[in-house]
Amino acid sequence: MKRIVVKIGGALLNAPLDELWSGLEELLFGAEVVLVHGGGPQTTEMAIKLDHEPIIVQGRRVTSALDLDILKWVIRGELNVNLVAAAGVAGIRAVGMSGADSRLIQVEKRPLWHLEDQEVDFGHVGDFVQADVTALQALLQAGVLPVVCPPGVDAQGKLYNINADTVALELASAIQADELILVTESGGVLDADQHPIRRLRQRHAIEGVGSGWIAGGMKVKTDIGFEALNRGVSSVWIVALGSVSSKQKGTQLIGGHHV
Repeated sequence: MKRIVVKIGGALLNAPLDELWSGLEELLFGAEVVLVHGGGPQTTEMAIKLDHEPIIVQGRRVTSALDLDILKWVIRGELNVNLVAAAGVAGIRAVGMSGADSRLIQVEKRPLWHLEDQEVDFGHVGDFVQADVTALQALLQAGVLPVVCPPGVDAQGKLYNINADTVALELASAIQADELILVTESGGVLDADQHPIRRLRQRHAIEGVGSGWIAGGMKVKTDIGFEALNRGVSSVWIVALGSVSSKQKGTQLIGGHHV
């Protein structure tokens, strides 16, 4: 059976999600589906309420001990539970999982990064090591929708923040997914004039990064998407909330093996 990983950005989780559930229902008719989510805006909002200003470097969150606690409270403790409950209302059987559950997403502490003549310590941020998808596969085979979120876990049981886009990539690779769908506010990649791009080749994306019209979170998503294609995922899309199944509004990433 076809396997699909869908990743929804945290910025969309404050919006009505009826279109998401209807799209997932359509996908589930002919595929096993994993839903991955983050929660960056919500964790930032909670941090600000606590008079704590988060630090973001090139779209990546620096995670202090307090940031990690906030991530656990908000992403796993609130957003993930709410998504699972909403899926049930939509008639979809779902089970929530963090990267720590069944050691799904195994990480190690990120070393210092050297960016633009500065050393960056990302704190409690983990780099992916491997995935144990045994429990995830059992859920898929039972017709259940796994709803997966950070954090990840290291060999000593310590929790680390990990980018949800990376989680989506690594799960797509581990379960040999046929398709990766990244759901975003923009509904796809926009060119320098803010016009939607229907098909984006990697060389064009590199030009976009150089010119600055692909940056921040979208750069992360295109990097993730092209890496997924390189690993054998057949189809990668960046789409709008209402286009999860139809792909009516979105950008298809085209790898080097396509003519």
